[in-house]
Formats: sequence, C-alpha cells, structure tokens
Amino acid sequence: MSAEIPAGARRLPVYLVLDTSGSMTGDPIEAVKMGLRSLVNDLQGDPQALETVWLSVITFDGTAKQVVPLTEMGAFQLPDIRIGTTTSLGAALTLLSQCIEREVKKTNPAAGQKGDWKPLVFIMTDGMPTDSWQRPAEDLKKKRPGNIIACAAGPSADDKILKQITEVVVKLHDCSPGTLGAFMAWVTASVTTTSQSVAQSGDAPVNLPPLPTDKGIQIVP
Repeated sequence: MSAEIPAGARRLPVYLVLDTSGSMTGDPIEAVKMGLRSLVNDLQGDPQALETVWLSVITFDGTAKQVVPLTEMGAFQLPDIRIGTTTSLGAALTLLSQCIEREVKKTNPAAGQKGDWKPLVFIMTDGMPTDSWQRPAEDLKKKRPGNIIACAAGPSADDKILKQITEVVVKLHDCSPGTLGAFMAWVTASVTTTSQSVAQSGDAPVNLPPLPTDKGIQIVP
C-alpha cells in the first residue's frame, strides 16, 4: 500500500508502464527488472528524490495491472513482475489515465493549495498492441495529464503507434540486456534531473538528459 500524503507536500509522481507480454520472456524482462532495481536503489539514495518522487508501476500483457500504487520512494518495494501473454496497450493507457486522475493531487486555489507537479510517465513496449488502443491513445494525448515519454523497444515495436500517444518517442534497436539496461539508466537519470529541476524552478519544463545513442537508443523525429 502507498503511504499517506503529507499535508501540503508537493510530489513528483512518476509512472512506469511496462510491457510484460510473452515476447519479453527471458533476458528482456530480466534486464527490465534489474533496471528497475537499480532505479529504486539510486532514487532511494538521492535526498532530493526521496523528498519529492512518488513512484508507481503498471504492467500490461493480456490485462493491465497497477502492481504498485503511487508510493513515496522511501517506502517503495519492488513488485513481483511476471510475464503474461498478449500486448494490451489500450488497457494500459486506460488504466494509466484512471490512476493519474485518482492519485495525483490537483491545485485548489480556493484552499490556497498547490497540486502535485506534472507527472513524469514512461511507457515501454516491445511489440504491436493486441487490443483496441486508438481511443485511449487519443484521449491521453488530448488530456496531456503528464510529461509522457514512450519507448519502442526493438524492431517489432511500432514507433508510429506510440507517436499517437506522445510526441516524445525513443527507439531501441533491440531488446538486448545492454540496450534495455541503458534505457532504464536513462529513465533513472531523467527522474533524478526532473526532481532537481522542480525543486529549483517549480513548474519549469522538463529537461531530459541526453540519450545514450552509443547504445542504440535514438529519438524518433
């Protein structure tokens, strides 16, 4: 369970939306798990992240599940991530919208209360969606509930589909442990940089760190 929200505290909500379909079996999912473990260790060792970052993990295969609700970094425990079957991206996007709506605090001018900072969302998939994804993608892009970065992992993922969710799409040339590990390290750096940025500049735009292009990770134009 997530911890209680301190009164008046502003948080940086971070959502990781991870593909756990059958094609991720073996080295790919183990690399993602290792990357998640490193991310949590790094953020729990960062005083600024401990103060601001709240993390949630959503997985999707035949269904979409929020395996960890939005939880402060100090109390975050690694989930038991298991491989499923198909790639229900539409269900994941719908669930993501519901979680953000339910968990992220909104600004209340009448009460003189500022809401959370804009969520930082990372969506990673290695294949084609197997459910109806167009309407959830359209709704998410229209609402813009957060700063969303999508990742097309490997040759079977269609970055054109992800472009219909967000303008910020990165492409991994394969799903090898080295490439996925580099991507997860970049996610960690992005969260760290953003937590420092909001602490110093408030609602300034997110400045993502450079991509590790030497690891086969590129921004999709």
